[in-house]
Amino acid sequence: MAKKKILIRIGSLRHGGAEKVLVTFLKNLPPDKYEIDLLLNLYSGKYLADVPDFVNILHLNKGEMITTNRPQDLPEKLFRKLYQGFLKTFPKVLYKTILKGKKYDIEFAAIHGMRDEILNSPLKSSKKIVWIHNDLRKTHFHKYDDAEIRKFFGFDKILVISDHIKQDFESVAENDVEKQKICRIYNPLDTLEILKKAAEPLEPAKDNLPLFVSVGTVFPQKGFDRLLKAQRRLLDEGFGFKVKIIGDGYDFENIKKLRNDLKLDDHAEMTGFSDNPYPHIKAADFFVLSSRYEGFPTVLFEAITLKKNIIATDVSGVREMLCDGQLGLIMENSEDGIYTGMKTALLNPEKFRDYQRNLGNYEIPFSLEKSVEKIIGIIDGL
Repeated sequence: MAKKKILIRIGSLRHGGAEKVLVTFLKNLPPDKYEIDLLLNLYSGKYLADVPDFVNILHLNKGEMITTNRPQDLPEKLFRKLYQGFLKTFPKVLYKTILKGKKYDIEFAAIHGMRDEILNSPLKSSKKIVWIHNDLRKTHFHKYDDAEIRKFFGFDKILVISDHIKQDFESVAENDVEKQKICRIYNPLDTLEILKKAAEPLEPAKDNLPLFVSVGTVFPQKGFDRLLKAQRRLLDEGFGFKVKIIGDGYDFENIKKLRNDLKLDDHAEMTGFSDNPYPHIKAADFFVLSSRYEGFPTVLFEAITLKKNIIATDVSGVREMLCDGQLGLIMENSEDGIYTGMKTALLNPEKFRDYQRNLGNYEIPFSLEKSVEKIIGIIDGL
């Protein structure tokens, strides 16, 4: 049987949840069944090395992401933007040159931001899939209204990662045919790998102060600014504790400056990117999800796997993942909410005993194998 030819598009393979999930999915595909081209806007990212050999990686631009407006960076930044814009406006050029006129059976937008690139493909016979990882109503750069969300029904299948997002899409679907396009998919994540990596040694803390850890790409969505402001308020009230933020991103220097402005250098550690954050999560007293919005936060699943005391803002996916508050403390999605959650942890750590008891008895309702099998079933069924 001939292999199915699949084109997958994503911006880069930087250290984000969607990127990690995609690479995990690719690593668990049968290599003899599919012929996959992975097209990146920017050949960059920590997960490049993890892409399996049978996947052919293509790119529009090469180099690190440019997140500043320094004069010396502007020509390259402008060129990338114009070049990508040209290929988006004239997709036939992209398909004739970089993709060498290849015909695909499936075209797959691995993130919602690749919607138009896939829907505007000159290959009208290909089946088209999109993977929605965020609550599109609340994204930082572009808040989607009903009309924008309806454009996603141009896809043959819409993969969504939480019940909240599924219900949102169903609310704007106009008929049963459109509703049947929406598929709830649990993110494929390797729990055994998480547990194995968490066991790696970590230098012990130099004090016995309570430690709150947060992990994620450093940009506004993740709410690290709110986390630091909440910490400052609690320190001013006399509480003694530390915060550790693990991650990198275009907002790193801004958050670092905020830490300095708030005089938190001795109280909040910013480690930058780590390819293994799990020992840090395991060693912390509390895990904090301070996000402004999410879809189905990958890192929260990792904290659940490691049975951590969890404090999370009430964003998409959190109630579902924390069993409506049985597995962790769900707080208002605000700086005040984060402040209140951390204060509760410091004043009443015994409150988390019930969460720990529930976590101890909790079995994650999905597996890596089942998630991959479900996506394969969708691909094979088109």
